[in-house]
Amino acid sequence: MATYAYGRVSARDQNLQRQIAAFSAYGIPKNCIFTDKKSGKNFDRDGYQRLLKKLKSGDLLVLKSIDRLGRNYQQIIAEWAYITNTIGADILVLDMPLLDTRTQPNTLVNKFITDIVLQILSFVAQNERENIKARQADGIKVAKARGVKFGRPKREYSAEFLHVANGYIQQTIPSKLAMEKLGLRKDNFYYHIRRIRKLYV
Repeated sequence: MATYAYGRVSARDQNLQRQIAAFSAYGIPKNCIFTDKKSGKNFDRDGYQRLLKKLKSGDLLVLKSIDRLGRNYQQIIAEWAYITNTIGADILVLDMPLLDTRTQPNTLVNKFITDIVLQILSFVAQNERENIKARQADGIKVAKARGVKFGRPKREYSAEFLHVANGYIQQTIPSKLAMEKLGLRKDNFYYHIRRIRKLYV
């Protein structure tokens, strides 16, 4: 029997350290901790899929909280059933000790209580995700009404930039020299040349 842990954050700039520290404090070795920096809207995540290939009957999966597994209510319930029933592994949620399939006696009452807690927490996780999306949509709507522009801002070219680019376009400056003067790589250079042709030529 082996013990594994799974941690997740929604974005690449978020930190997994708090979850990893909790797993280490529980005694889980680093090579048994699987992580993802990806949205919890579904289970198509590299770290999670590698974890599933490792999990065997009798193993233990440790989570910091139920929303680290996912944020889709129906999918969390289905995934919990798949891990505990189909694979035959146990699950422990550190932030909710009641969700520990190892310690709950296998009685109808305790199974009923565990299922209720799981469904409530899964519902809360999805509801929070939907509330965040709604708040974001409302914020964008209000900002747009105030004239805020979204998306990548358009680049304003300096006179010097245009002079060098125009020299390349007019074939008076070689491409290599133009790239050096502008400090651009080849792909970026030609991107801006195409853009300048559309805007100014």
